[in-house]
Amino acid sequence: MFSYIILAILVTSLATYSSRFLGVLTSEKINEDSKIYRWFNCLAYSTLAALISRMIFFPAGILAESEYFIRFMVIFISIIIFYLTKKNLVYPTLFSAIILFFLNSYFV
Repeated sequence: MFSYIILAILVTSLATYSSRFLGVLTSEKINEDSKIYRWFNCLAYSTLAALISRMIFFPAGILAESEYFIRFMVIFISIIIFYLTKKNLVYPTLFSAIILFFLNSYFV
């Protein structure tokens, strides 16, 4: 059993880091203004938006125990923090977990 776990970690690590390595090798040739680059950028943002929407409307695990109103308040406050911190993603991510904890503690 232990050897299968080690093998799974090695295979997934190889797959992850080989694609990153190939990305580093080819990144100098990518034009950031090209149509394909913009398409991939839009694809990444749309995937992120879909995942966030799923977490709000169809939450799994312990997040399902929180109310819709609380989840929407956390999103709203996180967006405000995002713009107040000059579009820094670290602060809204950190504070969203803290805000969700406190709102769930006091309003549920």
